[in-house]
Amino acid sequence: MDKFVITGGTALAGEISASGSKNSALPALAAALLTEEPVALHRIPRVRDIRTMQRLLVDIGSKVEVEGDRVRLETPRVMCPEAPYELVKTMRASSLVLGPLVARCGRARVSLPGGCAIGARPINLHIFGLEQLGARINQAHGYIEAEAPEGLRGAVVHFDRITVTGTEDLMMAAVLAKGETVLRNAAREPEVADLADLLVKMGAKIDGAGSSTIRIQGVERLRGTEHTIIPDRIEAGTFLVAGAITGGDLTVTGCNPDHVGALVSKLQQTGADVTQPDATSVRVRGGGRLRSVDMTTEEYPGFATDLQAQYMALMTQVEGIAIIVETIFENRFMHAQELARMGANIRLDGKQAIVAGPRALTGAGVIASDLRASASLVLAALVARGETVIDRVYHIDRGYERIEAKLARVGAKIRRVE
Repeated sequence: MDKFVITGGTALAGEISASGSKNSALPALAAALLTEEPVALHRIPRVRDIRTMQRLLVDIGSKVEVEGDRVRLETPRVMCPEAPYELVKTMRASSLVLGPLVARCGRARVSLPGGCAIGARPINLHIFGLEQLGARINQAHGYIEAEAPEGLRGAVVHFDRITVTGTEDLMMAAVLAKGETVLRNAAREPEVADLADLLVKMGAKIDGAGSSTIRIQGVERLRGTEHTIIPDRIEAGTFLVAGAITGGDLTVTGCNPDHVGALVSKLQQTGADVTQPDATSVRVRGGGRLRSVDMTTEEYPGFATDLQAQYMALMTQVEGIAIIVETIFENRFMHAQELARMGANIRLDGKQAIVAGPRALTGAGVIASDLRASASLVLAALVARGETVIDRVYHIDRGYERIEAKLARVGAKIRRVE
């Protein structure tokens, strides 16, 4: 397994670009199953999760052509409407094919995701929604088997809790259902709105995407189209924290500043100088004494749970005590123990972490437990004294496109050891 070797102590400076959003690209790839015509997607990040989804789509029957950050998909016929455990266990977003397959061919067989390092992300909300749309659901042998031989029909679906993938899955199912579907308490994330934009280009009728109520008027068929994926707000946010934590002067280009508004607000409260040079860039200067600021994760437009680990790394380097509350996932503090190995002063108390700083971190051997935890370890290593070796970086490869190369270009002393 690959490792990162990082020598800390360098302030990052220069420009670093954001790739396309992984969390937007995954449902977009799944949406290509809804039509037999070609769908071309641009700005697809070259990360591990995307390769897994492409492999799944090929197994289902799609023709997938990759050229740089452009992916062309064509599914004239669904050969095997199934997502096997071997793929779903490595990437839970594989379950996003459930809605499109039931809508397109009236049946689907998708593995239950099972456990996850950062806590349960149950698929029961997907199942409930599909049942409301008229699908018959059976769970057996670790799989969800859904059938709608007469097609899906519109309905009002109220989610008991906000779910991003559930909203996306039901939206894709509803575009080919008969009549109107209303999704209430829907996720408002930019990735949901981006998926809706793609579906509308394909001929879907969707209103309200990006709000808590989405209305979908079903159509008989969808057509092919071209679409460019939005920038990755989590990657952009990670780089902004990298600039702040190293006391550098870093400009993140090719991003959407509105999508990282909650993080920018927190960085400004710490005392970091954050400005917007233009419509697609954010600049952070982290020189001077930064102070602690409490944070609670929330659904969008609140502070993203996917940036919580990175923010915790920053709080180890600022003056005072910060209380970080995790409200989305029940087991997303696994990085705290590894940060403590590097010298961080962190105490866990249920859903909150109390971080006291500033602490002089020292390089150590650490293990990445999940995608965003691994990013926090990279950030900590950038300011630690000496050398840090991060094992199991395949986690970070799931969602960051060659992060070591991007960071090296702005001054980080980081290399991959194969």
